[in-house]
Amino acid sequence: MKTDRILMAHGSGGLMSQQLIDGVFKKAWDNPYLSAMLDGALLDLPPGRVAMTTDSFVITPLFFPGGNIGKLSVCGTVNDLVACGAKPLFLSTAMIIEEGLYLSDLRKIVDSMARTAREAGICLVTGDTKVVERGSADGLFINTTGIGVIPSGIDFRPSRIEDGDAVLVTGPVGDHGLAVLAQREGLRFATPALSDCAPLGVIGRVLEKYGADVRCMRDPTRGGLATVLNELAQQSGHGILVEESKIPVSPVVQGACDMLGLDPLYMANEGKMVVITDPRRAAEIIRDLRQLPEANGAAIIGEVRREPAQMVLLQTELGAQRILAMLEGEHLPRIC
Repeated sequence: MKTDRILMAHGSGGLMSQQLIDGVFKKAWDNPYLSAMLDGALLDLPPGRVAMTTDSFVITPLFFPGGNIGKLSVCGTVNDLVACGAKPLFLSTAMIIEEGLYLSDLRKIVDSMARTAREAGICLVTGDTKVVERGSADGLFINTTGIGVIPSGIDFRPSRIEDGDAVLVTGPVGDHGLAVLAQREGLRFATPALSDCAPLGVIGRVLEKYGADVRCMRDPTRGGLATVLNELAQQSGHGILVEESKIPVSPVVQGACDMLGLDPLYMANEGKMVVITDPRRAAEIIRDLRQLPEANGAAIIGEVRREPAQMVLLQTELGAQRILAMLEGEHLPRIC
């Protein structure tokens, strides 16, 4: 291509559009489904219930420590499928590109998507590209849709949560939110803040053997751990009690939040899962999870209780209890 930036002509549907597709997208994502170049992907699905999710990514900045919007878009979609109990199989993407975006940045993002998809075992099979006028899209917006299949015996609906169940989290919380905030505001810490952005299919595979003993899973993205716990309490009709001292938070996140007046329990995550399990299997599940690099900080942080129904309580390190409410307002906008 004769230009180093995206032009409106790249979205015209003509020669420059074809050059963009061939030179950037098809080159990075090439596979039998995509190379057919049909108007849609023709897919063969294995037996089982089909899970489907869709998401849009509008993060600023496009690049942050530990990832970029492309890696984030794949991880976010994969992890939503994993939280449903599905094995991720296929992914589609649509890109809204702002005129003037550097082609070199677009290539980095597309290549990152391809690498992350291979790591996650999901296949990018179809997509779409639109170019909008300068000032209309803040660089790049990405929409994704993911398809997976849920194996027999797996059912991760909140309605299955029972009184006495254990509440687990697969590692320290708040890393993604802090990494994006630090990059956006030019903050520097003695230990760099890195996003936890990662595909978590391996966690789903480890938990599959526990079948019905895993009641439910959720990924605590926007709104953080506190918001997801409230969603689960409301959807299940149960209460949840978590212990502040048992919730893993890295020293850099805790220190930064203390300095900035933020609460790590409301900071976004892109590589963690909240897991509700039969309490009799919780310790065994934690041992298995800690064998994974993606979950070596897994911990049991609380339990499900009948009362107070649809509320989350936090047992503080001082021994008191307080309501841990859902996030109100915008803790940090444009986080994913």
